Amino acid sequence: MKNIRLLKDSFVSKSFLALTILSISTVVLIGLGLFYKSIPILNSTSLYNLLFSSEWKPFKEAFGFYPFIVGTLWVTAIAIIIALPLSMLTAIYLSEYAHIRIRKLVLPLIELLSGIPPVLYGVWGVLVIIPLIQDHIAPHFVEFSTGYSVLAGGIVLAIMIFPLIISIVIEVFVNVPQDLRNASLSLGATQWQTTKKVVLRKSTDGIVAAVVLAISRAFGETIAVLMVCGNLAQVPQNIFDSAYPLPALIANNYGEMMSIPMYDSALMFAALLLFVIIFLFNALSRIILYRIEKRNN
Repeated sequence: MKNIRLLKDSFVSKSFLALTILSISTVVLIGLGLFYKSIPILNSTSLYNLLFSSEWKPFKEAFGFYPFIVGTLWVTAIAIIIALPLSMLTAIYLSEYAHIRIRKLVLPLIELLSGIPPVLYGVWGVLVIIPLIQDHIAPHFVEFSTGYSVLAGGIVLAIMIFPLIISIVIEVFVNVPQDLRNASLSLGATQWQTTKKVVLRKSTDGIVAAVVLAISRAFGETIAVLMVCGNLAQVPQNIFDSAYPLPALIANNYGEMMSIPMYDSALMFAALLLFVIIFLFNALSRIILYRIEKRNN
């Protein structure tokens, strides 16, 4: 009987190990597959030219990805700049100040935002955000803007990652022991001082993890960004210029222009580039989290 239980434990343990290896292998295989498909363009053009050239002329086999990289970074940075403070203040209010009835009413509504298909965010961006920027915001800063801009992409993306950050941060705040709050309040600290010095400090690593997940989501978002950014292969000079993020480039062109030599490989290189950016960003965040945990310990 004992041997059977040990065999079951061993089987379950090895099964989980196999599934874990399979999950890791999937990531590795995706990376290797993209690299394999990118080899033709890597052999024909130097990596420096691919990354830092602004010339995008597929018919002349000139594939400079610099405008797409910059466009991706612009849109993601604007989304985080808008979403992070709003999400943090909302999470602090709901977890530390709001009555439990308000929390139970508001949280499901916020989480509902994460279930809306990206294409609806894109339509909303075209119908609301584009005219708002074109008619009311841009005229105060630039002579002319169509509204299709990195700012529009950033706003739409910010709304999309808003529920993700709030949900994770609230979950992190809830896990801070109530005894720490009570001890701070009993020493005469105000509610805000307790939130700032105790809750936020104890939640630093969780907040960093939430931001990383949000940035990863923002980097890879395609349809909504494609609909509001203008899709011009240029380096945006300000937030009212159009841009062409990497996911939009892949989604817009794959399957339609494959007759052009090297275009298939160029788009695979774009996907590889996106993969590497997200991978490096996650690795960097892991290092930051490790240092925070080490410092706290």
